Amino acid sequence: MGGLRRREFIGTTVAAGVGVWALGRGTVLGEGAAGKSVVVSCTRDDATKDKKPNADAVKQMVHAVVCKLAGKAKPEEAWATFVKKDDVVGVKINCLFGVGAATHPEVTAAVVEGCQMAGVPADKIIVWDRTDKDLEKSGYTVSKGPGVRTIGVNGAWEDQPTAIATCQGKLAKILTQECTALINVPILKTHVTAGITMSMKNHYGSFHNPNQAHANGCDPFIAELNALDCIRKKTRLIVADALLPLPDKGPQAHPELTWEYKTILASLDPVAIDYVGIKILDEQRGKMNLPPIEPKCKCVQTAAAKGLGVADMSKIEVVKV
Repeated sequence: MGGLRRREFIGTTVAAGVGVWALGRGTVLGEGAAGKSVVVSCTRDDATKDKKPNADAVKQMVHAVVCKLAGKAKPEEAWATFVKKDDVVGVKINCLFGVGAATHPEVTAAVVEGCQMAGVPADKIIVWDRTDKDLEKSGYTVSKGPGVRTIGVNGAWEDQPTAIATCQGKLAKILTQECTALINVPILKTHVTAGITMSMKNHYGSFHNPNQAHANGCDPFIAELNALDCIRKKTRLIVADALLPLPDKGPQAHPELTWEYKTILASLDPVAIDYVGIKILDEQRGKMNLPPIEPKCKCVQTAAAKGLGVADMSKIEVVKV
């Protein structure tokens, strides 16, 4: 199991001092040796070709990282560790800027398949982002059902706003009222304001006025948002699309800048996986003679200080499969 182990945890909170993401049913997984947060990484040469994903390879990679994270040999057992038959699973993707800057449908399809392997009925799986238009321009087919729904929030926000630091944001009803479990499926790319957009900033699609939460490099807004119970307690798993990351000028698509990193990442710790993402982007930026983004990513360090996870490679175990 590569040092991965399971231990029981009372309540649905983040393990103090460890930064491991707590599952909604009281079990903490994804903790490595010496209490480190685990980020599982799978890279395959055939994951992409000519900057297009290979669906079969991607599916196998997604199941591989989830199996490793759960410590299970079979995908159906691994996925059942994170979602249950009676869950309504929200699969939060990133589609605001369209093809080339969005979660690839091949990754999302593998996550949906995994939920179904765990016994979650198709009509209890919701793939979602802000609007139908955003989904369509990112290569998704909007479907209201029957079966798996692929839908935008489309203005269905809570009537009353929630405080996100100094921002008052109305949260998506999909998030607050429909989903009992969340799987966060972001894409790895730079962000001109926050430095990085990955797992935590993906939830800027979860409230109605993200434009009001970009001051000071999105800090402390990203941390405050991800500390909300409807995100923190419902999140069961993060599966990150690092097939074709964008190392500069994000979050908009710049196909000429993307590189074929051919990787899928998974973790239970939203801070740790984002911090690993910073390291990946900065390695590539170094090859491009660009300055590192890490000093700009104050939001990630704030989230760590808030106890949402760890942003220190000495406390993170990257497990390759």
